[in-house]
Amino acid sequence: LCPPAMSRRVVRQSKFRHVFGQPVKADQMYEDIRVSKVTWDSSFCAVNPKFVAIIVESGGGGAFIILPLAKTGRVDKNHPLVTGHTAPVLDIDWCPHNDNVIASASEDTTVMVWQIPDYVPVRNITEPVVTLEGHSKRVGIISWHPTARNVLLSAGCDNLVILWNVGTGEMLLVLEDMHTDLIYNVGWNRNGSLLVTTCKDKKVRVIDPRKQQVVAEKAKPHDGARPIRAIFMADGKIFTTGFSKMSERQLGLWDLKNFEEPIALQEMDTSNGVLLPFYDPDSSIVYLCGKGDSSIRYFEITSEAPYVHYLNTYSSKEPQRGMGFMPKRGLDVSKCEIARFFKLHERKCEPIVMTVPRKSDLFQDDLYPDTPGPEPALEADEWLSGKDAEPILISLRDGYVPVKNRELKVVKKNILDNKPPPGPRRRSTCDLDLSRPALEEVLEEIRALKETVQAQEKRISDLENKLCQFTNGTD
Repeated sequence: LCPPAMSRRVVRQSKFRHVFGQPVKADQMYEDIRVSKVTWDSSFCAVNPKFVAIIVESGGGGAFIILPLAKTGRVDKNHPLVTGHTAPVLDIDWCPHNDNVIASASEDTTVMVWQIPDYVPVRNITEPVVTLEGHSKRVGIISWHPTARNVLLSAGCDNLVILWNVGTGEMLLVLEDMHTDLIYNVGWNRNGSLLVTTCKDKKVRVIDPRKQQVVAEKAKPHDGARPIRAIFMADGKIFTTGFSKMSERQLGLWDLKNFEEPIALQEMDTSNGVLLPFYDPDSSIVYLCGKGDSSIRYFEITSEAPYVHYLNTYSSKEPQRGMGFMPKRGLDVSKCEIARFFKLHERKCEPIVMTVPRKSDLFQDDLYPDTPGPEPALEADEWLSGKDAEPILISLRDGYVPVKNRELKVVKKNILDNKPPPGPRRRSTCDLDLSRPALEEVLEEIRALKETVQAQEKRISDLENKLCQFTNGTD
């Protein structure tokens, strides 16, 4: 037996010590995409088990492209875009409870929510399901609630955080007078009862959104002047990235019970790219991707000192413009894949697969504990009334099969329903209860318009065919 002093030096056992990253083959990449050049520290890419969405350059407004995961290779230059915003898109986020719904935030001060069909549409998608208007300056951050259906958060350069019920298109809560400067990032905790935010005023705040109060606050978790990021761990601790006074990049781990001193604080390197943290609660691994870096570093977070354990670095030659992170249910469990990144270059998107090498072909229970599935645990009004619920978990034993397209229905509440005006109700021009004949008339008009459009489309298609025959004949 070795003495206690010696045994401490034994290399720490972890099943994730040998995680290794590998780019996919060239034909599995998404080529010819003009990735957005906007200077904003969001990831520019959002992925789920069905689609990859990427913010792209576009003239006269803001756009992003959506590709089915399987549609790899060169992207047709006429591939339809999602183009409803009138200024650049700054952030996109897939709904965790509906793989066909994505939200986008833009410099045009609006947030839009989109229904994406399972098939590739022929034309640009220009009509959002709902437009959320409430910010007075550009909106740079959006994030869906992890467990409540249709609850979406947005944060703008007006220093406001707004929570929306997407199902009714209305504001639920406005968190104002909490941030004195630009908000850098906002993150939910596991059950969506608390938020953590970082701000240009160098403070990390933990906010109870329903009580609309800051419940904990830490000034200058990192001394440097550059942006800080913060995310919640599954156990409620907070992980931060920032810069030291000497502009070295740092990471920190904090316990809310004693927010003054970090549990761990590590220096990394001297680079000026903001480190975007991506966290997998199932394996307790944090992946750090710096904008402009060409590497992904990853660390395991444990409950024993030194708490943050460096695992490895995935390195490549080219710097990343942005990064998408696949939810656990989108991974290939048969290949022991524990994470998949979608690295944005200037003109392409390159998936990078992180695997734990195992000899056995059997399902690896220890790598894949039950993970949050697509079912919400709460409705928006239940959450607003004070209820909390942990995510509803699913097993990945047989792999995850995405569910068919589910439509997001937005039912705008009629304000007249809430507060009936006193006295006899006067009919106004905005009353929507059309009489039956009037409704029939409108429907008839819509039918006629549809027929006209279809006839015109057929005519255009016939003309195009004739033109093809004509040009082929003259060749």
